[in-house]
Amino acid sequence: MKKLFYPWVMIIFITTSACSQSTNDNEEAPDFQSKLGIRNTLQGPIQKPTSGYGADGNYEVAEIDFNNPQYTGTQVSIFYPKGITSPRPTIFFSHPFGGEDKEYNIELYNFIAKKGYVVVFVPYRTVDISVDHRYQTLWEGFIKAATDYPNIIDTQKVGFMGHSFGGGASIDLAYKAFTGKGWGQNGRFLFTMAPWYSFNWNSTLTTQQQLQSFPSNTKMITQVYDEDDINDHRMAIDIFKNINISNAEKDFIYIKSSTVNGYNYVTDHTMPSSRKVFDALDYYGVYRLLDAMMDYSFNGNAGAKNVALGNGSAAQVTMPSYNGQAMAPLEVTDNPTPKYLQIKYQFPCGSSTNPRISYCN
Repeated sequence: MKKLFYPWVMIIFITTSACSQSTNDNEEAPDFQSKLGIRNTLQGPIQKPTSGYGADGNYEVAEIDFNNPQYTGTQVSIFYPKGITSPRPTIFFSHPFGGEDKEYNIELYNFIAKKGYVVVFVPYRTVDISVDHRYQTLWEGFIKAATDYPNIIDTQKVGFMGHSFGGGASIDLAYKAFTGKGWGQNGRFLFTMAPWYSFNWNSTLTTQQQLQSFPSNTKMITQVYDEDDINDHRMAIDIFKNINISNAEKDFIYIKSSTVNGYNYVTDHTMPSSRKVFDALDYYGVYRLLDAMMDYSFNGNAGAKNVALGNGSAAQVTMPSYNGQAMAPLEVTDNPTPKYLQIKYQFPCGSSTNPRISYCN
């Protein structure tokens, strides 16, 4: 079993990373809870798109919760379009450290369900006995959801999405689901955001062997955020360059901060998160691309590919404006290189904790 890093490193991460703020802060909860699911406006001058990719769907959101197989006292949540009569393509979401409460990214889950798809959220312990057990917790929650609710979850069309620790974990979990379970035969993708180290659990293969043998129909978006000082971008670059997905079916997306009408759109490690701030970066930088990726992967829509995996197309990189002030466009590449030294990050790629240290650029 692979232990996590030394206790002092865990303490640093929990106390300094905005991603790992406690989601059980009773002083904040009432105000935060009152906003969930009912917010029609975004912080800052730029509001939600009203049409096209990134616009809210027309479905109402329904939810099923059941006991988490590997984390006593918590529940796995399935968000799905209310009133569906057949299973729908499903996103399996792996949260960051500290994101154990579903409200941490509730707006993302609601967005997916409103668009007509399903999303499964599995909480794992932030302070746990090992990386292995976190992966096992996510895996068993995903499997139970798919097994117990086949009338809701279509395992032939699936995406694995994750942020930070969950971004790193999504690689191994997706590989196991795609190759061991046969999930995603009619559509499969990865969507990782500011990923942490990528381990593998309960496997005879190395992480490199897994990456080199991903199914050929897998598609991928990898995102990193300019002001992130938690996870070294080299971890994302490593996976992106080594995974067996053609450049035509994957894009590396670099999102930069902007100031519009005096409002700062900040691309730090918490992006996206409806807990700390909820603004146009969430909708235009993340939800819009995810929306298009789902349409392309699950429905084969070529126009959707131009938005999700446009290789730098105007439809992909253009961000919205307000009173003539535009947000910084997305940077898209198939050959990413790091912009900052490793010393910037709390978790550098060159750390001995990283099982893929030899692949750091």
